Amino acid sequence: MDTMTLVASNAKTLDQELNWFSAMLMARIEDRTKETITDIETDIQPPDLDPNDSIYGNFIHHYQMTIAERLLIVLVLTPHVRPELLDILFMLNTTNQRGFTEFGGVQGKLHSGFLPTGETAMFLLAGANLHARFEYLALFERDHFFAKHNIITLEPAPSGEPKLSGQLTISNEIVDYLTKGELNKPDFSQDFPAKLIETEMEWDDLVLPTTTREQLSELIMWMKHQQKLMEEWGLAKRLKPGYKTLFYGPPGTGKTLTATLLGKKLQRDVYRIALSSVVSKYIGETEKNLDKIFAAAEKMDCILFFDEADALFGKRTNVSDAHDRYANQEVSYLLQRIEDFPGVVILASNFSHNIDDAFMRRFQAVVYFPMPNKEERKRLWQGALSMLSHLEMKWDVTVLADRYELAGGSIMNVVRYAALVTMENEAKDLKFEDLVTGVRRELTKEGKTL
Repeated sequence: MDTMTLVASNAKTLDQELNWFSAMLMARIEDRTKETITDIETDIQPPDLDPNDSIYGNFIHHYQMTIAERLLIVLVLTPHVRPELLDILFMLNTTNQRGFTEFGGVQGKLHSGFLPTGETAMFLLAGANLHARFEYLALFERDHFFAKHNIITLEPAPSGEPKLSGQLTISNEIVDYLTKGELNKPDFSQDFPAKLIETEMEWDDLVLPTTTREQLSELIMWMKHQQKLMEEWGLAKRLKPGYKTLFYGPPGTGKTLTATLLGKKLQRDVYRIALSSVVSKYIGETEKNLDKIFAAAEKMDCILFFDEADALFGKRTNVSDAHDRYANQEVSYLLQRIEDFPGVVILASNFSHNIDDAFMRRFQAVVYFPMPNKEERKRLWQGALSMLSHLEMKWDVTVLADRYELAGGSIMNVVRYAALVTMENEAKDLKFEDLVTGVRRELTKEGKTL
């Protein structure tokens, strides 16, 4: 089914679902003047959705949703697709010239329409049936798939107000998926301080020792077979969700590139966390920032890559003041949040001993990225210089590999420098002495000399 047909079919399904929702809402409003209460399970039947006909239908069937769950999904989706359906809930109570308390809801600032709250959901699902109201509270519990998969959120109510006066929200990613059939990739922002990293290189371009590649193979196998392992083989009862690994080794040895290529190889987006945007001097803000990242990542089935992870996952300190205590609380929070994250998390550090022991015990793999040996350096030089094949090179690349101990990142810096010098001089050959100057510059940065 092509994209246009898919969107059209999905719109038709949603149209049927919204008509059902509208009928149920009107019935519930009319219940206020009747002695009987509409039973959402039996009185107004929902449309029969074929999972093969639409994205929305497949979504409903995937979670095997009850009538109540379906109504809740449509309720939070309505402001995004047909907001006028909820305008009726703005009606005034002529007794006191104000809105009906049981309708709940808030008015949007720019949207200006009716935005549902937890109270709105209870009015729709339970009406005046107190027993049903108590039963439907389970829809907002942390262990319900709405919360676990970050589909619907009951926002915290203002201090001192009932819990159900909090606004009900549905994530933008879910709205995109249920309307267009695709998840838009989030842009870097305050709410998602992470950046998509990509490369034009391929897995075969990666130069790593055999031992490092072997260590990576378990992560690749996990990403291929995790669902079958956890669900069909029943290990979900024994194993924590997700896969956590540490990449460590000197700068420039391929940690970031490997993470990026793993995502490319296994068709997963890789997001690098911008630590400067996450870590806050204000108490509790770091945890909030990270929670936004994890919540978004759980919906995207992506890989989270924490570069220079020592800043967030470093060893806990001895408590000498309030600052130390809160810093340790941040580490403890991170530990729990990562352990519960069902996806892949890669932490990168120059030294493994900088990482808190509590994290180390929970890694499924710890992968070492050493400085490349002579043969690996030769391959790195060849790969870097192959992009300048239009230039003449009257020397053997083996000399560079044998003579200078550099990591892959440094080698690329050298080639870039020499290429710029060649371009500036309008030359047709890449001079060996320019490469040596580039090497000297790299070693100086590392506090070394030729």
